[in-house]
Amino acid sequence: MKKLFLLAIIFSISLQAQSHYSEISSMPGAFSRLGFGARGIGMGNAVSSIKEGNIVSYYNPALAAYQEGNSFQTSYTFLSLDRHLNFLNFTRKFEFGKIETPDGTVKPRSIAGVSVGIINAGVSNIDGRDGQGNKTETLSTSENQFFVAVANKFSDKLTIGIAFKFYYYKLYEEVTSNAFGIDIGALYSINDAMTVSLAVADLNTKYKWDTGKIYGSSGLASEDKFPLMKKVGFSYKFNEPRIIASIEYESSNAKAAYLRAGAEYNLFQDLFLRAGVDKVNINNFNIPVRPSFGLSYFYGAGSINFGFDYAFVVEPYSAGDQHVIGINVNF
Repeated sequence: MKKLFLLAIIFSISLQAQSHYSEISSMPGAFSRLGFGARGIGMGNAVSSIKEGNIVSYYNPALAAYQEGNSFQTSYTFLSLDRHLNFLNFTRKFEFGKIETPDGTVKPRSIAGVSVGIINAGVSNIDGRDGQGNKTETLSTSENQFFVAVANKFSDKLTIGIAFKFYYYKLYEEVTSNAFGIDIGALYSINDAMTVSLAVADLNTKYKWDTGKIYGSSGLASEDKFPLMKKVGFSYKFNEPRIIASIEYESSNAKAAYLRAGAEYNLFQDLFLRAGVDKVNINNFNIPVRPSFGLSYFYGAGSINFGFDYAFVVEPYSAGDQHVIGINVNF
């Protein structure tokens, strides 16, 4: 009886110690919540309030109005288990008219920005087998997000942006789905050093599935809703040493709440070092976090500036970690 009682206590304690995973783990669009590009991922994805450097509106639509010149970015991610994750983005700022301030300074009357991008993810080399377990074919899946963001600076301090997103998911043969979503973001510059951001992502986004094309009358129609993501960020820019540090809090209607933080150090003019931590689950610290590190190096050739980006991310529960390699072209 004593042994049975002891085993019951140990079993009860082990159940209590198991990690509690939120509903977001099984909700659609997971590929689109991994981050965008080597710079953002290398800083723990805590970049929704950072308005310097190469801008991607993926993190906050309002950021598009801060890009200097034209920025083209592309990245490829090396992943285990035959997965792939690719990024492509173009961002440009527009200035309209001129006004003269009371102190004689001439500045644009209005500043806006546009950012367009693609995220492509999927899994290849999937064995297709029949009812007896014999291999019949090799399958693959593909999931994509296309987005367009526009932003406008309403004052020197306040910028607001909106992004329109289209998802397309090819799951199996004729089983496909698409979805439309909207992101809204704002950026407020407290002063030259401190910035605060607010963003809401995937408003009313959902996949609709219909397997009737392959199963006939036995097929089912269903809907999968994306989690509604809400985040607030804060960043601080140091002059010496030249460091930008940021922190974010993100919550959703899927009972998930995360902290993330990152920093970028401009070691010298063309070299940047980065570090960050993502997915700090404040509801359960037993769930592993995702530390990351990265760097960028730029080389000028006339009016064109070429950049190389790299990020390394520790990926829990995987046979290997993530390596993100990117190319930037600023002109």
